[in-house]
Amino acid sequence: MDSPNARIERYLIEQDLASRVTKVLPLTGDASDRRYYRVLLRDEDSIVLALHAEAIDFDAMPFVAVSRLLEAVPLPVPAILHHSNELGLIGLQDLGDVTLQAHLGAATRAEHAALYRKAVSLIARLQVRGEELASGGYPPYQIAFDVEKLTWELDFFVKHFLGAYRGVALDPATRAALTAEWPAIVNELAGERRVLCHRDYHSRNLMLHGDSLVIIDFQDARMGPDTYDLASLLRDSYVDLAPAQVDELIAYFLALQHGTRGVTHEDAVEFGRRFDLMALQRNLKALGTFGYQTVVRGNTVYIQYIPRTLNYVRTNLAKYPRFDRLREILAGLVDELQ
Repeated sequence: MDSPNARIERYLIEQDLASRVTKVLPLTGDASDRRYYRVLLRDEDSIVLALHAEAIDFDAMPFVAVSRLLEAVPLPVPAILHHSNELGLIGLQDLGDVTLQAHLGAATRAEHAALYRKAVSLIARLQVRGEELASGGYPPYQIAFDVEKLTWELDFFVKHFLGAYRGVALDPATRAALTAEWPAIVNELAGERRVLCHRDYHSRNLMLHGDSLVIIDFQDARMGPDTYDLASLLRDSYVDLAPAQVDELIAYFLALQHGTRGVTHEDAVEFGRRFDLMALQRNLKALGTFGYQTVVRGNTVYIQYIPRTLNYVRTNLAKYPRFDRLREILAGLVDELQ
């Protein structure tokens, strides 16, 4: 395979863009093996190139299939402009650089609230239309957050956060005690009614393009609990949301979900309990990801998000007596969870 620069140069020639290019700029990548470049064009909108490590099979890619599914919902996603299987490149609509996370520092309180209500409404639409569009032709309907996947994610936390990042050497008894706590979490989550989930729906994967939110990084969409994407958004490792705002957004989601039937107090309490359970599992998995990125990938940018995520975990462990034993084990291993 040629060098990245050579592949990009060939691609631009093949797409009849080379004569109009003024500059090619590398962009900060995500946690994957893909690399991104912004191509500035004379007298027209710039585009973004997604460069894969190897050649691709465009029509077989989950990203492409999920993009088509989300467009059918419809949800706002970046347009796919062109591609080259041989060169491992996909040309995408350029959404700019402003994520929801980045915008929040400049947003007024009213703008902040409106953006989050919009983000929540997109989750509700995904779930409703996702059920209506269910088809074996789309990859997300073939995979789910089942017991195996949810357990693997918690074991990922043990291996990469506790072991690799924090250097905790688990003795056999402690490891067994910790493993024994997982089924109570994963069995309940895996047993819930499944809806279509983005899987990584948070402030860094929502772009502000003009006045609209656009969803990115959706290729791992799958079936899971109706709390999954909401927990990702409202227990986001990257931003702080006031408790009152979280409560209001959960109530807003429930109103969208229940419609004219209305939301009872019992509905709200039960959903809040399920939301906290989902958030606990997801935040533990996020800590595993941050440990993996730091130690294995040498990407230290995620270290700054660990304290907030640990705080979420500590709060939920303390909130429910059912987690007393898990809290005791983890508090003995991680000082911040005491």
